[in-house]
Amino acid sequence: MTSQKLSAGSEYPALTVPQLGGGTCALGTPADGHDWQMVVVYRGKHCPMCTSYLKELNTLLSEFNGLGIDVVAVSADTAEKAADQMALVRPNFRVGYDMTVAQMHRLGLYVSHPRSPQETDRPFAEPGIFVVNADGKLQVTDISNAPFVRPDLKTLLGGLRFIRNPENNYPIRGTLRA
Repeated sequence: MTSQKLSAGSEYPALTVPQLGGGTCALGTPADGHDWQMVVVYRGKHCPMCTSYLKELNTLLSEFNGLGIDVVAVSADTAEKAADQMALVRPNFRVGYDMTVAQMHRLGLYVSHPRSPQETDRPFAEPGIFVVNADGKLQVTDISNAPFVRPDLKTLLGGLRFIRNPENNYPIRGTLRA
């Protein structure tokens, strides 16, 4: 059974995961003086597409931060695997690890089993992005069930720039219920 997807405009669930370098990372709670947070869920060390995506995210980080958006990336990887992958990415954003299957389901993510022990040793989340606004509500969400389907980061940045401009008075989209 797949998990229930989060609704646009709903409260983002309070989740905490361990953070690389020590401490914990509160998902959905902006840090460092930002009022919004973007949570980027990546598959893990076994995914070269994730490494490339996170590298690109790192090059755009100052622009996201300039919009008041804190960025955090998280996976189900162990601390060791996350550290190995981040040695390639060299991120300037916080990285969480050891996300549980229950946390993945709480976010409505697609969860996959490894194809083999060589891929990874545990279930992992497929890609997801959650942008949480200053009210703790889910402003923008994108989830996928495959590694090659994710939003273009430059397009996402442009959209968030538009949304964050108060002159545009842009509401949360996709809130009409059945």
